[in-house]
Amino acid sequence: MDFRIGNGYDIHRLEEGRKLILGGVLIPHEKGFVAHSDGDALIHAIIDALLGALALGDIGTHFPDNDEKYKNIDSSILLKNVINLINNHNYEIVNIDTNIIAQKPKLAPYISKIVENLALLTNLNKNQISVKAKTNEKMDAVGECKAITTNCVVLLKKIKY
Repeated sequence: MDFRIGNGYDIHRLEEGRKLILGGVLIPHEKGFVAHSDGDALIHAIIDALLGALALGDIGTHFPDNDEKYKNIDSSILLKNVINLINNHNYEIVNIDTNIIAQKPKLAPYISKIVENLALLTNLNKNQISVKAKTNEKMDAVGECKAITTNCVVLLKKIKY
């Protein structure tokens, strides 16, 4: 079987009065992401991992932040486009493993909802998706609540016909 592994990473600054969206789920918080799109750093890391697994570039290559058609776009739409691209290359997702690193807000109450939403978006079972939340122990921009970072590893396998 032909397997491919991809790794993705994203970070976004936080600012008061903006929406905080992770995995397509709106998280109640006084700060949200500063970004060209909706800023969903978790989905962005997943997209980069998927693209990286097949050496297809990165999110900026496919959805440049200087293109107005992606201004404020729902990152779920971008993820669906990338999944179609992966399928068109005759691969399917085996599993997705992610980390969200945020000092605040506490994300534990939202993890199951994020997993459910990602399962719907990717057409995977919930047991194929891992979302873990960590803090940065009050160190650096993440620990100072100025940013949230995410990372992701995906495994793809070749579809056999």
